[in-house]
Amino acid sequence: MFLVTGATGGIGRRIVRQLRERDMLVRAFVRLTSRYSELEHREAEIFIGDLRREQDIQKACRGVKYIISAHGSDSDALALDYRANIELIDQAKAVGVQHFVFNSVLGADRGYEDAPVFKAKRAVEKYLQASGLNYTILRPSGLASNLLPLAERFRQTGIYLLIGDPKNRTSIVSTDDLARIAIDSITVSGARNQILPVGGPEILLREDIPRIFGRIFNQEPTIVNPPLFVVDGVRSAVGLLNSQAQKALGTFRTLLGNEFFCTRAEIEQLESIFNLKLETLESFLRRYLAV
Repeated sequence: MFLVTGATGGIGRRIVRQLRERDMLVRAFVRLTSRYSELEHREAEIFIGDLRREQDIQKACRGVKYIISAHGSDSDALALDYRANIELIDQAKAVGVQHFVFNSVLGADRGYEDAPVFKAKRAVEKYLQASGLNYTILRPSGLASNLLPLAERFRQTGIYLLIGDPKNRTSIVSTDDLARIAIDSITVSGARNQILPVGGPEILLREDIPRIFGRIFNQEPTIVNPPLFVVDGVRSAVGLLNSQAQKALGTFRTLLGNEFFCTRAEIEQLESIFNLKLETLESFLRRYLAV
């Protein structure tokens, strides 16, 4: 039995889908308010709970052999990115889980002090490494599925909002590839007890993304490129009213202000370990946008 947290998110949904396509037993950890009808249709076991509640995590872990932690935090990194994963690891040890796959983030080890999500994920990485469990830690550089709403907006308007340096490099991974890698990490010996950067096969500039949209929809992009200090101003203003939101914007600011890409050697290693050819961003978008 697999337990997948964040099972209705961009990564988790695809992990559950691929596991069921392989006829594997899956327990999908979902919130009551989330949309999980697809998971039910695929005959996943639905566990409705709250990752902020230790007793829910304890119940969800009963009878589980493998855990794939694929949930995000929105604006509560301390409760979800950190505490929930620590409890998952503790329960994994208690019930004898055979392998724990943790979805972290590229750059978690860079010491970004202003990014709560990065700090929380790095702390969880260290805890998992010291736990005695078999593990795989995946550090994706950016998810292709996160660009689908932006692509739909571009389809309607032809406008792309690009905040910060358009020359910053990125290597966005197909979310379907990431899901496959997460699942295969449990059986592939080269992934056991490893931290693996995960990116797409191309190193792109951020300004390449609207150009890809333009090719897909056959229209010239209008790029709006405000400087990063606009985000800094918004963050300062928000902080006067909501300190939690200000912290969340710190992670957002970190993502916008830095480069997140895998080297060609890292990508070649990833393809070799998992025996796959990684999908390009444009290919992923064309499949999901039906163009």
